[in-house]
Amino acid sequence: MPNNPPSKSYSYEQAGVSIAAGNALVKAIGPLARSTARAGADAELGGFGGFFDLRAAGYKDPLLVAGNDGVGTKVKLAIDHDRHDAIGIDLVAMCVNDLIVQGAEPLFFLDYFATGKLDNGVAERVVAGIADGCKLAGCALIGGETAEMPGMYAPGDYDLAGFCVGAVERGEQLTGSTVAVGDVLLGLESSGVHSNGYSLVRRLAADMGWKLDRPALFDPDRLLIDTLIEPTRIYVKSLLPFIRAGRIHALAHITGGGLLENVPRVLPEGLHARIDAGAWPQPRLMAFLQAQGNIEPAEMARTFNCGIGMVLAVAADEVASLQTDLEAAGEKVHVIGAIEAGQRGCTVQGGAEDWSARAVWEAVHLA
Repeated sequence: MPNNPPSKSYSYEQAGVSIAAGNALVKAIGPLARSTARAGADAELGGFGGFFDLRAAGYKDPLLVAGNDGVGTKVKLAIDHDRHDAIGIDLVAMCVNDLIVQGAEPLFFLDYFATGKLDNGVAERVVAGIADGCKLAGCALIGGETAEMPGMYAPGDYDLAGFCVGAVERGEQLTGSTVAVGDVLLGLESSGVHSNGYSLVRRLAADMGWKLDRPALFDPDRLLIDTLIEPTRIYVKSLLPFIRAGRIHALAHITGGGLLENVPRVLPEGLHARIDAGAWPQPRLMAFLQAQGNIEPAEMARTFNCGIGMVLAVAADEVASLQTDLEAAGEKVHVIGAIEAGQRGCTVQGGAEDWSARAVWEAVHLA
């Protein structure tokens, strides 16, 4: 027997979803998307999809490269401490930095924002950060999805995902095939923890009772939370001209797995990367994390970026000029190692004074 019809009339609003709030958000973020417009995209929102014109972007015979990512539990740090304004930069950075290592210019970006109950103030701040990231990367924000899902998230919580498509002219893509014995490894400094390792950071914060709203012990001019939430550096604009000029053999974005596991991803068989941990100063934030967690140097090398957000493999005769040119483009550059013959993988090694070690040490990862 069918149930009797309910005596009251149901609505989506009663179920916890506000169509009006969603429409208001789309209207509010329209100007943010338009601010990211570039050749090939008008960056207008509201349709069922976004168009991009590769020919208008200047490509003749392009390969498309696509990637997606999130920001991990760094988003929880942003939620808990009302730091919503730059987490969108992290979202873009994690995607576009992965594209540039293929030699691809990021062209357009789409975001996914999911929450239990839409707070337009928070959502607009997050999307404003995404737009900022897109402008830093030179790509257009052409669409996205805002999902209000009651019962799926705790009050105030949200999650983010980003999707980016880039292009590279056929024959100019970076595959690592030109990496050779004797190539030198250059490291571009990171802006902080970037967007990996935050489950450990948050665990340390809880277990050690950090006062995140007070000045950092290692930097009295900044609150600890602001140091930890510093957005991931976007390397696209500084690297793209040198990729197109054929001056870079390979690039490795240092994300989860640290230096140890990411560098081998761009090496051919028979080549091994050797990195000297003493070749650049350990950032004070990294030294703080290491000391607070009593973390062994080898664990640091496979967990955090340790101050290096991007690694370049370049020919030895390009090192000096490329270092000068990258520094002129705003990067801080260190010669951190070299490529040698051996099993595909990476060794990070240090002396007794490097990364608070008690003796000479090395960490090895074979791919």
